[in-house]
Amino acid sequence: MSGLSPNLLELELTESAVMQDVRQATEKMTALRKMGVMLAIDDFGTGYSNLNSLRNFPVSRLKIDKSFMRDIPVSEGGFEIATAVIAIGHKFNLRVLAEGVETQEQLEFLRQQGCDELQGYFISKPLDAANLERWIISQGGLRNAQHRLCV
Repeated sequence: MSGLSPNLLELELTESAVMQDVRQATEKMTALRKMGVMLAIDDFGTGYSNLNSLRNFPVSRLKIDKSFMRDIPVSEGGFEIATAVIAIGHKFNLRVLAEGVETQEQLEFLRQQGCDELQGYFISKPLDAANLERWIISQGGLRNAQHRLCV
């Protein structure tokens, strides 16, 4: 045992993995949620989700796949899919995180759509613990860093 409180852990499950055996996945996810573990559906929109199943999954976050971000602002398809995923997530009372955000234009679009969080090189490349600490300090502390990470 690590001693880590389960509510500090979030597991990301790919949409395709969860949809392989919905009943079994739901049972296992429910057991994890009862322990306090947070769950996210990763790469949402790239697989073959059954929205009825999504409604029953005990998840707290949807992650928009970075492939849709690449299409913004290049094609309407990226705008439409990202907008739809954000709306679906919010209808199910889920937080929505966009992956692969690399430009100010993508950030502004996500803000206009009410996306909750973002990941991507626009904010920072992946960092180890020591560099993350330096990055947080460079942002003026954790509160300011969180503001930059959440849209």
